[in-house]
Amino acid sequence: MSRPASKIAQSKSPIRWFGELDGIAYRYYDLRMNVVPLLTDLKQSLEMWRKTVHWWVDPTIKMRFVESGEDYWFIMGAESKRPESNIFFYKVLKISDNYKRFKKGHDGQASLRLGAYTDKYLKDSKEGDLCNCGHEAIDHDEEDEDSCLYKACNCKKFHTFQVRLSKRKKTVSDIVFISEDNEDAVRGDPLVWNCLYTNKYSEIERSTYD
Repeated sequence: MSRPASKIAQSKSPIRWFGELDGIAYRYYDLRMNVVPLLTDLKQSLEMWRKTVHWWVDPTIKMRFVESGEDYWFIMGAESKRPESNIFFYKVLKISDNYKRFKKGHDGQASLRLGAYTDKYLKDSKEGDLCNCGHEAIDHDEEDEDSCLYKACNCKKFHTFQVRLSKRKKTVSDIVFISEDNEDAVRGDPLVWNCLYTNKYSEIERSTYD
């Protein structure tokens, strides 16, 4: 999965914002629910942890989830022992069942990990793995270039992905959910206001005056 080079928002804000996440994964089967920002590949994920997240002070880590219609903003940042290299993260995503499950069940704490998507093909898959076409690996023909056996399906090659997670973790206990319609809540949270103003509202203002 190719991605453009990562960009860090430069503005008058003292915070440097990184918005080139591939997505957010949620994992439910550990002692705490996991929130996993996903980067382009595992190497980039490990490098981001080494340079930035490793130096975060756990009690200062903040996660904010700002709901806006059918979408939400994931916003995250913390104080760092190396402030000169610190960056904060954000990503706009569709509200999903996994997000709703996390919102309902996180119980005030989560484990922060980083991860990456990894492409997965038929030779690496189990029979029940789902292809991007929606059919299982067992329904693809190894002798016909892995094409789907369903006549109504145009899939010519089995392809899916798995999420690879870093073993390194941070504990997050400052987790807040906000509606963007609640202007007082948005303006009253410095992290949320800085992110939305830098990465959304200021863009709207510039386009209004152009």
